[in-house]
Amino acid sequence: MGCLSCFTSSEKKAAKRQTNSCRNDQPCNKTPPTIEVFLPQQHPPETIPKPSTSETGNNNIAAETFTFRQLATATRNFRQECLIGEGGFGRVYKGKLEKTGQDVAVKQLDRNGLQGNREFLVEVLMLSLLHHPNLVNLIGYCSDGDQRLLVYEYMPLGSLEDHLLDISPGQKPLDWYARMKIAVDAAKGLEYLHDKANPPVIYRDLKSSNILLDEELKAKLSDFGLAKLGPVGDKTHVSSRVMGTYGYCAPEYQRTGQLTVKSDIYSFGVVLLELITGRRAIDTTRPNKEQNLVTWAQPMFKDPSRFPELADPLLGGDFPLKGLQQAVAISAMCLQEEAEVRPLIRDVVSALSCLGNDPDANTASSGSASMESDGESYDDELGREERQRAVAEAMEWGSNSRRNKAQTHSAVL
Repeated sequence: MGCLSCFTSSEKKAAKRQTNSCRNDQPCNKTPPTIEVFLPQQHPPETIPKPSTSETGNNNIAAETFTFRQLATATRNFRQECLIGEGGFGRVYKGKLEKTGQDVAVKQLDRNGLQGNREFLVEVLMLSLLHHPNLVNLIGYCSDGDQRLLVYEYMPLGSLEDHLLDISPGQKPLDWYARMKIAVDAAKGLEYLHDKANPPVIYRDLKSSNILLDEELKAKLSDFGLAKLGPVGDKTHVSSRVMGTYGYCAPEYQRTGQLTVKSDIYSFGVVLLELITGRRAIDTTRPNKEQNLVTWAQPMFKDPSRFPELADPLLGGDFPLKGLQQAVAISAMCLQEEAEVRPLIRDVVSALSCLGNDPDANTASSGSASMESDGESYDDELGREERQRAVAEAMEWGSNSRRNKAQTHSAVL
């Protein structure tokens, strides 16, 4: 796993992405909240379900309420030197809680933003009800007069964008295994939202700037202001005004406003492609034919011999060829035009799970795993079986789409 030499420039951006999710809710300490406050158009008020998870066991809000004075103290009166990010809905400051000494990220909502206030409600409700190691932890919030603030755990390495797309001079790029581990972590967070939350939650804003990293490069999803409860009963989708970030939105959602969990799968495919290529989803500084990442990559999806052309030049060719082939194949499946033939997130997690394992790290820790001559695999029987199973699953997905069957089969072999 590649280490990052320092976090000076990144710390200034650290919660720039945390800023994109400013929202709050009315004070609720012990009673489970209903979701009608942010989904009035999705369900009649009397029938709105409450998200629940098998892992938390209850719906109680665990977030702490803070006064504005407490958060002003934590951020040294919101001094400029504590500012670590800015976004569409406000500013984020690094702070230290007086009671516990814990470092936190404090997001201050722009008081003039009406949409931001609605998203503030969604964020508090969602992150108070949903808990997972790969979701950013909401510590508390402030609804004091016209002030709306959110308090998160502090993520010292900032966002994936900071280390993949906004690399400072002299900053060490993420190595292949770090990238794949981040992909696995992000997929696990999404799996929790899709498969463990009941009803499922559609994230709707998955992008590299909303994937935050801790000091060990563990990735967590942040910014839940655009999240929606998924369809319940016999409904196949939820309808919504089209929102999100251009370049990451699924084509069917852009056309119709109809959301499903497969909309998130498309966004994940874009993020995975960013991890592979080191390119932005949309980059207007590139030649016209290369500005849209998916459009640029699609011709190469059809020819496995061209997969190495997709690899980020900053990797310097230091990646396992079979691992690259499988990662590209997974991304291509997630990016299929027809939503119904995209894989489920649980299958994505399964297929990606072995790609984040660095053979060098395994060798150093156990002394029992030896790499083969091509550096693409090692003599760990369990790891090999895992890889074979993941490849078989990837091949099975490919068979679901006639158009992509031949190219996908070649990609993962």
